[in-house]
Amino acid sequence: MDRARPGRRRPLDFPFRHRHDPGSPQLNAEPADQIRLLDVQALDTRLTQLAHKRKNLPEHEEITRLEADLAQQRDLLVAAQTEDSDTAREQTKAEQDVDQVRQRAARDQKRLDSGAVTNPKDLESLQSEIASLAKRQGDLEDVVLEVMERRESAQERAAELTERVESVRAKAEAATVRRDEALAEIDREAESVRRERETIAGAVPGDLLKLYDKIREREGGVGAAKLYQRRCEGCRLELNITEMNDVREAPADAVLRCENCRRILVRTPESGL
Repeated sequence: MDRARPGRRRPLDFPFRHRHDPGSPQLNAEPADQIRLLDVQALDTRLTQLAHKRKNLPEHEEITRLEADLAQQRDLLVAAQTEDSDTAREQTKAEQDVDQVRQRAARDQKRLDSGAVTNPKDLESLQSEIASLAKRQGDLEDVVLEVMERRESAQERAAELTERVESVRAKAEAATVRRDEALAEIDREAESVRRERETIAGAVPGDLLKLYDKIREREGGVGAAKLYQRRCEGCRLELNITEMNDVREAPADAVLRCENCRRILVRTPESGL
């Protein structure tokens, strides 16, 4: 059934096999060379797939996420360690203050106990100072306890964050190893495919290969497509009756182009001719 497709150019004054881009001579190549071009295309497609796989390995995203998490956990650890250090100094200062008050109170108590102070007014003043120092000591000891609690909390957070940092770091290192192994495997396969492509492409006539490369660059990586059961495997559109008749009439060595996608259309025993 002859189907007209919107946007398709359907010149009627010359046959399918002679349609070509303006200014480009009609190419001819042995059928075996055209079939070989499909092998080159398959290898190029595989290289494209490998490049995409290399760029989109799940480990890339995993490593990025883990590295961000690791940086955050390290920042939190530094903050906890800084708080531990600060509270350690604060505790030392508070303990020194307690010790000074305790020593002064001990001296005053010794004077009181020695009986050296006999003046009632001086005695009352000394007893008042001892009581005041006892209260001051109690207040400072409360400060020491509060600082010690804060320091203990900071130390616990630091210990927990240290474990967390080590855990995330280990995961990041493991993901990096998996990524590097995957990249190495992809690169090995890509190198093998490139060598095979070079060998096969070397057997394709230069003008045909040049046209193929030009079309492939322009058409998203596909320069040649098989005609399979009357369908172009490049654009997935079926040729109509007129186009199929033109293909049947074309010499076996004529290099055909798909009317829709302009890719090289390669005939095979499965073309449905």
